[in-house]
Formats: sequence, C-alpha cells, structure tokens
Amino acid sequence: MTAAADEPGRSSAGGARAAVLAGRSVLITGERRSAELASALQRRGASTSIIPALSMIPGHDDDALMSETSALIAKHPDVVVVTTGIGLRGWIEAADAHGQADSLLTALRAARIVARGPKALGAIQAAGLTADWVAESETSAEIIELLLAEGVADLRIAVQHHGAGADGVDTALLAGGAEVVSLVVYRWGPPPDPAAVSDSTQAAAEGGVDVVVFTSAPAAHAWLESADEAGSLDGIRSRCADGDLLAAAVGPITAGPLQAVGIEPLLPERARLGALVRALVARFADEGNEVDTIAGRLQLRPRAVVLDGTLLTLTPSSLSVLRLLVDAAGQVVPRERVLQALPGCSLDPHAAEVAIARLRESTDRQLIGTVFKRGYRLEVAE
Repeated sequence: MTAAADEPGRSSAGGARAAVLAGRSVLITGERRSAELASALQRRGASTSIIPALSMIPGHDDDALMSETSALIAKHPDVVVVTTGIGLRGWIEAADAHGQADSLLTALRAARIVARGPKALGAIQAAGLTADWVAESETSAEIIELLLAEGVADLRIAVQHHGAGADGVDTALLAGGAEVVSLVVYRWGPPPDPAAVSDSTQAAAEGGVDVVVFTSAPAAHAWLESADEAGSLDGIRSRCADGDLLAAAVGPITAGPLQAVGIEPLLPERARLGALVRALVARFADEGNEVDTIAGRLQLRPRAVVLDGTLLTLTPSSLSVLRLLVDAAGQVVPRERVLQALPGCSLDPHAAEVAIARLRESTDRQLIGTVFKRGYRLEVAE
C-alpha cells in the first residue's frame, strides 16, 4: 500500500509540476498485476491502496488439471480454446512442474488454437505456438458463435477456463456434439484479508476513496457483495451517482457486475491496464474546481490542492475553509461563515483568525486577503 504524505504541507516533489492524479485516493480491488497498476497510477500522482477482493489460487498441485492434461497428451485435441493469457502460462508452468511441458506443447501444436482476445494471443505466441483465430470482442460468446457455425460434432475440444468458470462454452459445445475437456488452471479463492475488503467498501461509501478500480469481473462481484454485506453499497451507489466516487473497469466484462447494481463505470477504449490508466488521466485532466489567483492557478482536489503546479496537502479544516473561499469567487466571506466551516460550534472570532492564519502558512500568504471588519476573500486574478 502506498499513500501520499499525511502531514499538511508541500508535496515531496518540492515544487515540481503536480501530476493530474495528485491528491486523489485510488483503491485497486484486483490481485493480478496490481503492483504494476499501482505504480503507473502513482507516477501520475495518485495515492493507491491494493486490497484484493479475491485471491488467485494456481493449479500446479491440482490433481484434476494434471489428469486432464495427461489425457490430452495421450489423445490430442482437435481444437484448443485459450481464454486467458495467464491461464495458458499457468497451464504450461503446471505441466512443467510435473515434467510434461514438452509433451503438452506438442499436443497443442497439433491442434487448431482459438484465442479469446489479444492477451491470450500474446501468451500463445510467447509459448512458441500459433493462434488460428482471435476473438476481436474478447468474449466467449464470439468463440461459441464461430465454432458452432463451423460445426463441432465429434470434435475433441479442450477449453482453458479462467477462475470464474466456463462462461457457457462447455455447455454450448457439448450441445453441438463435441467432446469437451475442461481445464481450470487457476481458481478464485477468498480475499487475503476479508476485513480489509469490508473496510474498503466503507471508505468508498463514506468519502475516504475517490476512485475504485476493477480489473476482473469476479473481483468486482466479490467487492460489491462485501459492500452489500457491510451495508455500504447504497452509499457507494449514491457517491457514484453524485460524481464524488468514480468506478473504473478495465473492460466491458469487468463492468458487468457494476452495471448490474446500477453503477456505470469508466471504461477505456481497449481492455488493457495501460488504456485504463490513460482513461483515468483523461477523466481528471480537464476537471473543474480551478481558479486563477494572484499566487497562480489554484486547483481543488478531494484531499489536497494544487497551487501554481505544486501539490499542497492541507488539514481537513484548512481545506474546508479554502473551498468556502473558492466558492465565493473573490467575494468577501464573513467570519461567521468561516466559523461554520470549522469543526465544532465555536463562536469566537479568534478561531476564524487562527484558521485563516494556518491556511496562509500552508499555501501562500498573498492568497487570502483580509477585509477590515468584514471578513476574508480569495485574491483572484483580474
């Protein structure tokens, strides 16, 4: 887990131009490639938390997987359906652990190989194999449509599944008359820390998270199920609807569980982690809440501000007062309203003076002006 500095002050970049995701808290719910995704988001300024909603259990010691692999080696398949790149790699690694990798690759070379999308294709090519056809939509439905249209009667078809199961492939091919060998190379297991998952849903519902990123449909379903059990799903839905919380999914399949509960996630143009990062950057690049001041351009972020390109981490009280001044757009804000923005119910004008003094120290002394006997104002640029 990586987070931005908790103490108020300037960012560790020391005056460097703040990245577009600076001051935003991003929760990553998937286990696979989570460190890579977190690193890409951190380079753009985000504070990230990795809390997998599921764990991935490899099949190296899965007796059923090795039994089916031996059967395919003994009797080569006519068609092999590869649904995930990680699944194919894991299958070959599991075979290698049992001294059967070369025999498995020989069996696969003798078959027609069908890939469910570019990631599966990449793994096929990396293994020294050749794909005969690739599903452009990256869906199992397109594979089913192709094979049934061509006819599968009496064909021996091996289907490498992802951890969530068959997606109807086995049933459809069996109904078409094929002999189907199903291989589950990895399985989804319980989360490493169920309590952390539940806490993450509460944080998302209560404002402690700005973006929740989903990289697999099973993990999305599990996270939403945890939110429902924790009583935080309604709050998450409400924040998403108001635009205070952004859900982002790597592709349309991953988006399915979110859409099923009324959450419309951000989707990249292509179902890739890099494209997802670019989509998040584009989403926040032109966001509002900006004002030109005599100290430079001021950009409000959920937990920080950027002043003249420098990320400033403020206390919650200072941030609340600054938002109040920004909303007034250069008009005078009376001390009474400043007091209302502070925690507690103080009526002491000195409390407002102290809050303004601290805000000036954390930002720029020129940023906030005092209007004698009236209050304070943000010094906007003419």
